[in-house]
Amino acid sequence: MPEQAFSPWVWFGLAVGQIALVLIWLLLSLAFLLWGDRKVWAGVQMRKGPNVVGPFGLFQSFADFLKFVLKEIVIPAGADKTVFLLAPLLSFVLAFGAWAVIPLAPGWVVSDINVGILYLLAISSLGVYGIIMGGWASNSKYPFLGALRSAAQMVSYEVSIGFVIITVILLAGTMNMTGIVEQQAGWIWNWYAFKLPTIVVMFPMMVIFFISALAETNRPPFDLPEAESELVAGYQVEYSSTPYLLFMIGEYANIVLMCALISLLFCGGWNPGFPVGFLDSWPSTAASLFLFLVFFAKIIFWFFMVAMAKAIVPRYRYDQLMRLGWKVFLPISLVAVVAISGWQLFAKLKGWA
Repeated sequence: MPEQAFSPWVWFGLAVGQIALVLIWLLLSLAFLLWGDRKVWAGVQMRKGPNVVGPFGLFQSFADFLKFVLKEIVIPAGADKTVFLLAPLLSFVLAFGAWAVIPLAPGWVVSDINVGILYLLAISSLGVYGIIMGGWASNSKYPFLGALRSAAQMVSYEVSIGFVIITVILLAGTMNMTGIVEQQAGWIWNWYAFKLPTIVVMFPMMVIFFISALAETNRPPFDLPEAESELVAGYQVEYSSTPYLLFMIGEYANIVLMCALISLLFCGGWNPGFPVGFLDSWPSTAASLFLFLVFFAKIIFWFFMVAMAKAIVPRYRYDQLMRLGWKVFLPISLVAVVAISGWQLFAKLKGWA
């Protein structure tokens, strides 16, 4: 059917339906990934973890959700109520808004824009405002200190993440997320993390991106903004009930987003690491579903790595955190940009690219 046959209301309905599907999938995934995070942590500590609500404790996240929703919303007397309530909402909206340009499978993307990378960088840069607003509006020194720590930490590691992403853009020649994934089709050595000869640069870049993602999302061993031993619970210590829940959902949505980005930028996205010509005989929906499951499996793997880092790596001191970001990752990523640029120019002169 030609595009002209659809009315604006039909397109609006389709867009809303797409957004709702991604939102529902993401919320359900977060519930079970959170359960998995707690199970991994429990396993490392040789205990059971959630095991009461539902089979194997699978419904524990839904019970926690119900508990938070039913609790009373407590606002400190000296807090700026408007900013206090707006902060968790902003964090939640920005965390989910970033998923608009993430391609889950061929054609399965809410907005397939040509500057998807720039959109993600812009959204991630805005995310720090929700935390700063929450810490400041609470009118307490401990949340404010946690918010300042988070702002410095997120800004520091966004620089390294930006340079790492530039290396991928140089290799792909596009900032479109779907285009980046399509160029990694075929065998596993076509993935940017394993592609020869740039593997000597890109594999370390993947490691740097992973570690920077932990710092960017305030995950252990870089959870300094909410270090329990120092700041009680950091920027959200004065929050309760649904506002606290929104902060936590936004934080976990960002963690899963980083896992998805590592999969898309370095590990082929939905490409399974071998040619998928056999999918040509499948119905298009079944083929897309298979590739989506491949992509989701990669997200689960990287989330498992995040959970293991939380369980086994001791927390950094703040000076160690800053030194790693500015004195180690930033110079290495700058050198990597120069190296990949030089390689691309050399390959073009030789006619290899």
